[in-house]
This record gives sequence, structure tokens and C-alpha cells, in this order.
Amino acid sequence: MKYKFLQQSFLMIALFSATVAVAQHKFVNTPPEVSPMPMKPEMTEIWEPEVKIITPAKTLGNAPSDAIILFDGKNLNQWVSKKDVNKPAAWKIVDGDYMEVVPGSGGIQTKMAFGDCQLHLEWSTPDEVLDRGQARGNSGVFFQNRYELQILDSYNNRTYSNGQAGSIYKDHPPLVNAVKTPLEWNIYDVIYTAPRFKSDGKIDNPARITVLLNGVLIQNNVTINGLTLYIGLHNYPASHSDDVISLQDHDSKNQFRNIWIRKL
Repeated sequence: MKYKFLQQSFLMIALFSATVAVAQHKFVNTPPEVSPMPMKPEMTEIWEPEVKIITPAKTLGNAPSDAIILFDGKNLNQWVSKKDVNKPAAWKIVDGDYMEVVPGSGGIQTKMAFGDCQLHLEWSTPDEVLDRGQARGNSGVFFQNRYELQILDSYNNRTYSNGQAGSIYKDHPPLVNAVKTPLEWNIYDVIYTAPRFKSDGKIDNPARITVLLNGVLIQNNVTINGLTLYIGLHNYPASHSDDVISLQDHDSKNQFRNIWIRKL
């Protein structure tokens, strides 16, 4: 019995010694913890590429130095007829300041094609109020010739919300109605992101749009759900590339001035 007790005692001492040895070995061979290098301001500074310099307009709302002037009151050289792109735009220039829709002549479109862009456009509806609803100062600006930002005299003029001024037509009502009286000019400032398509032609990322009307945010980076159709649900067509900006003739003598665009 005494012999068995001594065997167990020696075994426990041996195990303890081995454990201590292993622990000492680990401690001796484990490197000390290294403190991370302290951050310096220059470690998060980006220097290249250098940001391009452009000259902003002296007057707010006028074109910066890198903008393409689509209309400045002088001529319609940047536009053609939507009915026949081989013919010049048939709208009328008034007082070297603005152009007026000639009802029945058809819409007009830019000669150049655009995708992602920043657009500035000033518009007014006929001074004389002749009708109501959709028949009152109706027009529209189409991005990539497909997606309409509605133009309408929505001053004291109730119509369906996704068809009033500032709406993405039949798609998104504006957040608020910031339209001025028919005797005043309205201003659109728009950031438009074109849709992206997969290799099979199906939509990958839909178009998005932000709109300020008279300095008021009315569309906040909303998704355009497809072609802004008068009848039917909005879906995307097969893939398409950059396309023209077009202005609508909706049988109303709407007026436009100071139109410029920046490719993004």
C-alpha cells in the first residue's frame, strides 16, 4: 500500500514539473506584444489625382467653365427637330433671351448625347392661364430621351401628384410644390445618373435623379423605375447607351432659357 502511494506521488510530481517546463518554454519563446504604430495625419491624406480646377460662374445659376451651353438666347444650334432630326428645331427665339414652344411643331432634342449629367434649365409657363390640370402649361424634359421630369403650371392647379411639376412623370411625386406663378421663371437643377445594364441587356442599376426646383429639394436621389409612360407600368427597355436631352411640345407655349449641362 505504501509502495503504491509513493508511485502516485512521484507521478504527480513528474506531471507538475512537465507542466511548469512547458509553461516556461511558452513564456520564454512567445514574443512580447507589439504596439501598433501611432497614426499620423499624412497617413490618411490623398494627393493624387489632383482635383481638376474649374471656374464657377460669377452669377449663381449661370454656367461654370466646363459646362456645355445648350441655349443662351442667341440661337438653337445645339438642337434639332424631334420629328425629323435632319431639320432644325422649329421653336421661336424671343428677344434674344428665351425660346418659346411653337405648338404643333413637335419637340426638340439636343444634337449631343448624354448619360450621367448635371443639368440647369429655366422654364416658365404661358403668362395667361387658359386651362387647368394637365392642359395648363404642360411640357417636360426627357433624360436619355426616355425618362421625363415633368413641367407644368402647378401654381394653384391640382392634378394627380405624380403628374404635377417636379414629378418624375407617373413615377415619383415631388416632395413639395415649389412652383412660382405663371409670370415668373422656375429653375431646375438636376443631377441625373443613367441606368446600367448587364451584358444580356437586362437592367443592373436603374437610373437615379436628384432635382431642385427654385432652390428647393423636390427629388432626393430617387430611383426611376423605367420608361415614364402615360399608360401602363414602368419597366426598363433593353439596354441603351447615352442619348439626347429632349424638350416636349405638349400644345402649350412654354418658354425656356439659360440651359447648360455638365457631363459627369
